[in-house]
Amino acid sequence: MKADGRKSTRRTAALGAVVLLWVSGVHAVPLASDLHTAGSEAESDCKPLLLEFSDSGCSYCHLLESEVLDPTLLNRDYDRRVLMRKLLLDSSTRLRDFDGDHRVSARQLADRYGISVTPTLLFVDARGEELTERMVGVTTLEMYGGYLDAALDAARAKLQALQRCRD
Repeated sequence: MKADGRKSTRRTAALGAVVLLWVSGVHAVPLASDLHTAGSEAESDCKPLLLEFSDSGCSYCHLLESEVLDPTLLNRDYDRRVLMRKLLLDSSTRLRDFDGDHRVSARQLADRYGISVTPTLLFVDARGEELTERMVGVTTLEMYGGYLDAALDAARAKLQALQRCRD
């Protein structure tokens, strides 16, 4: 019974932190600005770079962030498993591309990857190559965390198989 109480307390604390982040306008998933550096950082730690393609007006994107991604980032175990970056398709901001030399918009990247639905999650390496199956849309929110974990495991296994890890 005590374990259930602690679990409930942790869940409530995490939910409170997410609500505070949301109300304050701070997004837990950092906006992408430099994919070259983010990809290199992720790969050197043998973890995939998760790219969340989103839109400011997308209610499913907000739901995914508040219910799954933001709480995931509050869990320190995920720091070792993934590096997340958010790309807003309705933003005109240009970011440094994977090659380090060019600047692109989130919309240009979405077109490059053939993304037409938000939210879409890609799991990529330092070159921007997909490591595992992408996650498109939000279907069963209750199962999404499990699907995310499976995708992270598959992406890391692919990095290891490609011998792109130090460990």
